[in-house]
Amino acid sequence: MFATRRSISHVSVSHGRLSHVSGLFRTTLNVRRRSFGVSRGGIPGRLLHPRKHQDASTHSHPRLLFSTISFNDPIEYEFIDGVEPLALYEPGGYHPVMVDDLLHRRYRIVDKLGHGGYSTIWLAHDEQTTRYVALKVAISGQMLPRREPSILRALSESVPSTQETTLGVFDASTTIPQVLEVFNVRGPNGIHVCYTKTLAQGNLKEASFNRLFPIEVARLLAARLALAVSLIHSQGFVHGGSHQQLTSCPSQTSEKHLASLKRCPSIGPMGSHFRPMLRLRRSCPLYLGRMAEEFTLDDANGLILGDFGEAFAPATEERLGGDCNTPVAMRAPEALFEPDTPVSFSADIWSLGTAIWEILGMNFIFSETETMDEIVAQQIDVLGYQGLPLAWREHWERPNTEELVTETEVEVPRHPTGDRHSWPSLEQAFEEFVQKHRREQAVMGVFGDEETEAILDLMRGMLKFKPEERITIQEVLQSEWMTKWALPRLER
Repeated sequence: MFATRRSISHVSVSHGRLSHVSGLFRTTLNVRRRSFGVSRGGIPGRLLHPRKHQDASTHSHPRLLFSTISFNDPIEYEFIDGVEPLALYEPGGYHPVMVDDLLHRRYRIVDKLGHGGYSTIWLAHDEQTTRYVALKVAISGQMLPRREPSILRALSESVPSTQETTLGVFDASTTIPQVLEVFNVRGPNGIHVCYTKTLAQGNLKEASFNRLFPIEVARLLAARLALAVSLIHSQGFVHGGSHQQLTSCPSQTSEKHLASLKRCPSIGPMGSHFRPMLRLRRSCPLYLGRMAEEFTLDDANGLILGDFGEAFAPATEERLGGDCNTPVAMRAPEALFEPDTPVSFSADIWSLGTAIWEILGMNFIFSETETMDEIVAQQIDVLGYQGLPLAWREHWERPNTEELVTETEVEVPRHPTGDRHSWPSLEQAFEEFVQKHRREQAVMGVFGDEETEAILDLMRGMLKFKPEERITIQEVLQSEWMTKWALPRLER
């Protein structure tokens, strides 16, 4: 795996034109130039004096008026890693949010925490309770994000608070985000469901970028993640995501960071002509947490599994493979080869296996930056061709002279043409992608031979091509590696 593996992580490429962006939002483009990569030289036109403390719940940005810019001129923009696509700020898409907005007459926007396919996430100050919260603002065009807060409440309110493990009872409810308040915001792009939750210190994906977790921390993170999935499955839900949206409860590091933000000029009242430059500086996502090598067992014990925008209950809702939005590198192969067949709990097991692998090392087992065809080829390299179902082989080996699929058809993987770099076998991949880096940073800890074999045995059970052959989440928790090395680190 290469050091640049995450250079385009969570990329959502769009060729939409700026002419489709709602009129009200056009007034924000130059203020948020860095966030959206707008390539237009010079400073924006004169910013007229705004009204202070305007509630953004009903009128998003009439406060921003530019006197010198014509929006009839063509505007070029480019992708910036870690920032949501500009073209999705359109009817049915994202709600335009800016620092200092007041949502629901209560939540003052402080900074951006991130974004997903269905929402943007913001650091907000609750002016009623004087505490900080994470505020999620969903897109307006689909029903999926509207169900997320109800699923989270169902998991936290109507389930037993404990999960049985081979080592005793554990309070698994602490691995699920707690919803504080749900409300709607009306904006230029529609009506958006919003909800607040307890603030966490950061996404583990950011913490572990080209870094290793201490070995004891990695074991504990994997255990808590598996218990979170166990709780979800026990209540009839499939997470449906990549299992990478992992956060940890606030630490002293994040509290100090928040204290410094309170004194930052970009959070104060508007009124200065330097305000656009301050917003420019704060437009990219804020990270409140530690880096992976700094994580402690206390940090790991605060792990929370987030991003339930793709969650569903197979008993009451059918989710076809072609509708699966898990990143391809973590997506179960049945969703690729059988796009018209429903996916279920076993798809979560595959994604969980890839997430545990990343926690243990600093690289994905399959590349994040390759095409679907190349990723399937990597899966076959790592897991062996013999496990690929016969029907899938026929798709995989079909002639490359066949006409390309139309826009209305779902693409199915086929063997990539031309020269390609083969991926190592599972055992070799663990040595190259995990152990090699741990030996280079010995202070982080290296897995011994017995533990390595237990990890590989667990991976073999979770990463089966046929979904019906994969182990269940309870079998994951009962595996040798979980019971001997991971679960014993839990804080009950």
